[in-house]
Amino acid sequence: MALKSIKANKIRAFLTMLGIIIGVSSVIVMIAIGQGSTKEVQNQIGSLGTNVLTVTVTGSDVTFKEEDAEQIQDINGIEETAPTVSGRVTVKNGKTTAQVSMIGTTSSYIGVRDLQLQSGRFLADLDHDNYSKTAVLGSDTAQTLFGLGDPVGESVKVNGTSYKVVGVLESVGSSLGTSGDNTIIVSLSTGQRLASTTNIGTTYVKIENEDMINFISSRIERTMYSIVGDADSYSVSSPKDLMETASSVNNTMTLMLGGSAAISLIVGGIGIMNIMLVSVSERTKEIGIRKAIGAKRKNILLQFLIEAVVISAFGGIIGVGIGLISAQIFALATSTAIAYSIPVMLLSFVFSLLVGVVFGVFPANKASMLDPIQALRYE
Repeated sequence: MALKSIKANKIRAFLTMLGIIIGVSSVIVMIAIGQGSTKEVQNQIGSLGTNVLTVTVTGSDVTFKEEDAEQIQDINGIEETAPTVSGRVTVKNGKTTAQVSMIGTTSSYIGVRDLQLQSGRFLADLDHDNYSKTAVLGSDTAQTLFGLGDPVGESVKVNGTSYKVVGVLESVGSSLGTSGDNTIIVSLSTGQRLASTTNIGTTYVKIENEDMINFISSRIERTMYSIVGDADSYSVSSPKDLMETASSVNNTMTLMLGGSAAISLIVGGIGIMNIMLVSVSERTKEIGIRKAIGAKRKNILLQFLIEAVVISAFGGIIGVGIGLISAQIFALATSTAIAYSIPVMLLSFVFSLLVGVVFGVFPANKASMLDPIQALRYE
C-alpha cells in the first residue's frame, strides 16, 4: 500500500525524498574527502621517514652554527645528521630562468632524507670544504632548465654566478603542499653564502633505532636547551607528532563538514512530515472508511509510518548511490584522494530511516486519532 501510494504521486514522493537524498549524499562526499585528505597527509608525512627527527631553530635572534649542530651528532643512538640553510634563488640556463628553493647542506643529506639520484653524484665533503660552486638539481628544476637533456656536467647560473651541475635527484613529489623537486642543492658553505647567513635553520637527524625515537628526542631537547638557552626558540618534531596533529585537525574538519551535511537530513525529515500531513488530510475519508470497517488505531498508525519510512529508505539508498558517484567524480576532476567509509554509509542510511520514523510519527499519530464519524463526513 505504501509503494502504491508513492507510485500514485511520483513527483511529490521524489521531491519529498530530495532532502534525504541531498543529506545522505552530502555526508558521504564530505566524509570521503575529509578522510582522503587525512590519509594523503599521513602518507606524505610518512614519506619523510619514520626514524627522522627535524630540529628547527625558530628564534630570529638565536645563533645556531654548524659546530652547534655537530653537538647533536655526538648524542648516542644518532646515525647521522644533516644541517641545512635554505632560501630562494634565481637559476638560469641560457634564456630559461626559474625561481627555486635553495638548500645548502652536507653530504649526509641524501642518506638522512632517503633520496635517490637520477644521474651523476651527490655533494661530497670536499665541495663543502673547498666552497665549491657545484650543485645538485631537483627533477623539476632539471626539466625546466634542460628539458629532456642530461644536465650533469653542464653549468647553470645561480643568482648570476656560474655553478657546475654534478647530479640530478629522482622525483620525490609534493610533501605537505610543497614540491620537493623544484629545488637546487648546494654545499652548506656555499648555501650560507647564498643565503647571507651562517645560522643553521633546520637539522635533520636520522635515528639508529626507531624504538628509541622518544628517548633520543628528549636528549636532543636537552642539548638544544644547553646551546640556545630558550625553549621557545627551537622545536624537535617527529613524523609521529606531525601525523597526530594533522589527523586531529583533519578529523575536526571532517566532523564539522559531516555535521553541516547532516543538517540536510533534518530538513529532509521536515519535508517528509509536511507531505505526510498533507497526505493525511487528503485521505481523511479513506481513514474513516477503514476505521468504520474495523481498522484499529495501530493499523492506521502503522500504515502511515511505513509510508514515511519507505520514502526515507528510498531516499537513503539513492543518496548513498549519488554520494559514491559524486565523490568519485570529484576525485577524478581534482586529482584529490578520497577514502570511502562503510560505517559512515551505513550510519547515513540508518539515520535516514530514523528521520522517517521520527518525522512520520506525528502525521501517523494524527491519522490514527481521527474520529471515524468525523472522518467519513470530511470533504
